[in-house]
Amino acid sequence: MALRWEAFLDQVRERGEYDTPQEADRAARVVLALLGAHIVGTERAELAARLPETYALILLNPLQAAEPLSPERFVRATAAWIEGASQATAAWDVGAVLSVVADAAGDDLTRRLLLQLPPGYDLLFGSPQPT
Repeated sequence: MALRWEAFLDQVRERGEYDTPQEADRAARVVLALLGAHIVGTERAELAARLPETYALILLNPLQAAEPLSPERFVRATAAWIEGASQATAAWDVGAVLSVVADAAGDDLTRRLLLQLPPGYDLLFGSPQPT
């Protein structure tokens, strides 16, 4: 079942300690647009089904990526898309959004998503995996 938009945004806002819903929304939109370029197939569709429609559409119509980005490059790309962001604030944004995404996805889907991503994304999702 998909999270309601307000519930998703409230969780992102709380975890990211954003002052306004607009800041949380901006972070969610950028991170999900970048994430959507890195996951495919059933997993992307399943994740979209668990997100509010606004964010599901962003995930399903992602920014284009020529190659999979390492976690570090994913954070740098996030910083490039958020006006005034530094790499440190972008890492915070990514962690806030992806931890809420992981909760919405559940353990099984999160594990399957991580299999599609380069090593190290488990930390961005707040789900460290044994090495």
